[in-house]
Amino acid sequence: MKQMRTWILLLLVVQSASAQRSRYPDVLELRTEPPAGKSITGNVFSDKGAWHAYALPLRKEDNGAFIGPLLMDMSGKWLSGSFSRLSLFENDQNIDLAAAKATATYYPGLLQQDLEVAGLVIRQQLIFVSNREALLYTGVVNKTGRARHLELRYSGQSQGITAVRNAIQVQGFAITFPEKTMLMADSLQYVAKWDVAIPAGGKYEQTQVQAYFPDGVRPARRYDFADELKKNETRWNGYLARYFPPASKLTAPEKRLAVKCMVTLMTNWRSASKDILHDGVFPSVNYQGFYGVWSWDSWKQAAGLATFFPQLAKDNMRCMFDYQDEHGMIADCIYADKKENNWRDTKPPLAAWAVWEIYRHTKDAAFVREMWPKLVRYHEWWYQHRDHDRNGLCEYGATDGTRVAAAWESGMDNAVRFDSAVMLQNGKGAWSLNQESVDLNAYLYAEKLYLSKLAAVAGSRGDVYRSEAEKLRQRISAQFYDERRGYFYDRLLGAPGHVAVDGPEGWIPLWAGVATPQQAAAVKEKMASPEKFSTKIPLPTLAADHPAFDPMKGYWRGPVWLDQFAFGTEGLRKYGYSTLAAKLEAQLLEQAEGMLTDGPVYENYHPLSGKGLNARNFSWSAAHLLMILKNK
Repeated sequence: MKQMRTWILLLLVVQSASAQRSRYPDVLELRTEPPAGKSITGNVFSDKGAWHAYALPLRKEDNGAFIGPLLMDMSGKWLSGSFSRLSLFENDQNIDLAAAKATATYYPGLLQQDLEVAGLVIRQQLIFVSNREALLYTGVVNKTGRARHLELRYSGQSQGITAVRNAIQVQGFAITFPEKTMLMADSLQYVAKWDVAIPAGGKYEQTQVQAYFPDGVRPARRYDFADELKKNETRWNGYLARYFPPASKLTAPEKRLAVKCMVTLMTNWRSASKDILHDGVFPSVNYQGFYGVWSWDSWKQAAGLATFFPQLAKDNMRCMFDYQDEHGMIADCIYADKKENNWRDTKPPLAAWAVWEIYRHTKDAAFVREMWPKLVRYHEWWYQHRDHDRNGLCEYGATDGTRVAAAWESGMDNAVRFDSAVMLQNGKGAWSLNQESVDLNAYLYAEKLYLSKLAAVAGSRGDVYRSEAEKLRQRISAQFYDERRGYFYDRLLGAPGHVAVDGPEGWIPLWAGVATPQQAAAVKEKMASPEKFSTKIPLPTLAADHPAFDPMKGYWRGPVWLDQFAFGTEGLRKYGYSTLAAKLEAQLLEQAEGMLTDGPVYENYHPLSGKGLNARNFSWSAAHLLMILKNK
């Protein structure tokens, strides 16, 4: 019994240690020179769904400043390189902060800068306290044996500054200073000053509220920084405790990767604003074209978020379904200005899977009941609007009859398998490609199984979906599998044969569970082949021996996308190939650029070199890595 109590105590100690945010400094490199304008490719920090972000200073001349803010609405732009810059004066002489002994650290949920100069110890901390507001705390300790009389200043520059009492506003961004601030401002710059007397060994503290309101400036609230910092730490430790099991098998670098993925998702989190009615997650804060919320991105992000922040996972689902149309369709993407929403296409049907993942982690039956009728309508929409010949097998398509929008609907925008496809009209505002896609129908099969399980939770009948799933399983196995090539392919409407392009769509039947054991074994051989898919970073989106294989320029013609990678290794595990799945995952983690360092998570990776490609800090990559690490 004593040994059992000791073992339990050790488990609790391990869990407690893994769940302390102080153990994960700088999981992502945030130090940068002040950027300008719309150059938004650097790593930044945001939290609580706020629409602004910051970074840490890199240069010694930026000591005393946090970089930013970056303002985010329909696009991103820097308000200033450093809009809140600290300076100190004593006897009218500037205390040179560039000469200070300085450290700048990014903890999950917290930016911190410590300076030591001229007998003073200065700490600046920045946290988010709401979906619009951040607090900037400044503490100055007098380490000398004499009283110090200082003038403390904060200053910044930008166009369009206005001052009101102890606050300044510019372009929807507002700073509210403590009472009794001496504030001077014109339209281009401001200076806020305080005369400070600090006794020997004493301390001066102040907190300012920095807020960005894309949807209209509101009065600042008052906050107690010490109290808010404690709540901030408790919240982030809670995320970590939820993700890391008591006896996690993850190595220290893998734990840091998991935390990096969490902060990636949290920095891409945007709260409800304007026409976005629930909180959602952008694909990437670092790419101007991704300042919106996408549908299948949201399904994947929700599944990953469910591992540590289920409430955001639920809202990420809701924000897309807020715009479900009268037919059941979900838009490809939505924006803070709904006039920009893309209704030309939708995205692959993984919504029921995501809701099931949320339920699996939360057992929230009320959320399932809320989503159930919406999921049913979305599922049925595919058969009403994307089954050209009404044979029960669906095609990707578009509402506007364009092939480019139909390819977008697959999510694999420029995949080789669509190069020769043409459009067929199904009805008003409904078009299909002239090929039935194996991944689409495998996803629909999986959705039927998830709907049948969700039906039991929602108190509805799921028998029809189980019956439909079995019929569809048999058809996919028989009609999309090529015996001679040992792989699954799309098939043309009204023509024999398959669209014989080796891509990730061919292993989605393993993820969905529709392949026979013999079919799975043949697909596994291709996945394990160095000539095909077992490249340095495994499971590229086009076989390496295909003439169109071009990872640097191909987007979906060669790079490794982590959603398709994760579906591939999960499919292998489903059919008993766990050793191969673990090997491929280890290759990814060990050889992809920046994965186990402080580099960002990328949109995709070069399968031959491991180089990170396209957008940085990509949300669905982070979400799938959180799920991949759970396989340890």
